[in-house]
Amino acid sequence: MPADGTAGTVVEFLTAACPDEDWSARLAAREVVDEHGRVVDATTAYQPTRFVYFYREPAPEVPVPFGIDVLYRGDGLVVVDKPHFLSTIPRGAHIRETVTVRLRRDLDLPDLVPVHRLDRMTAGVLLCTTDPALRRPYQELFERQRVTKVYEAIAPVVPGAFPRTVRSRIRKVHGELTATEEAGQPNSETRIEVVERRGDLARYRLHPRTGRTHQLRLHLNSLGAPIVGDNFYPEFRRRDPHDFTDPLQLLARSLAFDDPITGTPRRFESRRVLEWPTTFTS
Repeated sequence: MPADGTAGTVVEFLTAACPDEDWSARLAAREVVDEHGRVVDATTAYQPTRFVYFYREPAPEVPVPFGIDVLYRGDGLVVVDKPHFLSTIPRGAHIRETVTVRLRRDLDLPDLVPVHRLDRMTAGVLLCTTDPALRRPYQELFERQRVTKVYEAIAPVVPGAFPRTVRSRIRKVHGELTATEEAGQPNSETRIEVVERRGDLARYRLHPRTGRTHQLRLHLNSLGAPIVGDNFYPEFRRRDPHDFTDPLQLLARSLAFDDPITGTPRRFESRRVLEWPTTFTS
């Protein structure tokens, strides 16, 4: 509540700040509290520089029709096999339909937090902690590049010898959906292998040494092999948010690391299988 506010009561301030809310109903339901957790009513005086809190109901969301498979649960960890189309954390239009909210609710783990992220369109292995004291040690594994990550993707066949390493400078501007590659000192690196070929398509194994936004999508696209189902590269195409067909054929196949608490080597592998399209036009 601003220091220069002129409202006489908290509800006067809230009504002026958010006139579309039904404050009478919220007060009756005891949903508005001050910074000490005390319930605000119609007579509570305006308090300059103090805070007032209430919860807003998220807008309705279209359910993502795919489940989350739990690969491991124990030692303060939950490792899951994330499906395509499900965001990792609440953001923008995706609140309830995220890994974080679903698992907190379904597993009754209110402190569950992913320690890294997968794009909404990427499936595969995702590591979460359930104990706030463990978050930092596991997050630092990723920050210090002490996690071996292996991905798979289906994309057009690229002529030439493999394996090969792609390095480039990736630039991602906050607020823009896509990233770009530009001239300059490389800040991203991916080793790419061909695992299997079927006609004009190949299944690639990707070993990212760095973790830039959309790195794998950009590096395959730079070779002339945009990933099947990619609506971002080489050109952005809007996707119907209700359409759960044609997923991006990119999978976080495995994670491996030495546990920061016990020192024990750990490895987790996805059980998911990428889909080869029945028809494909390059």
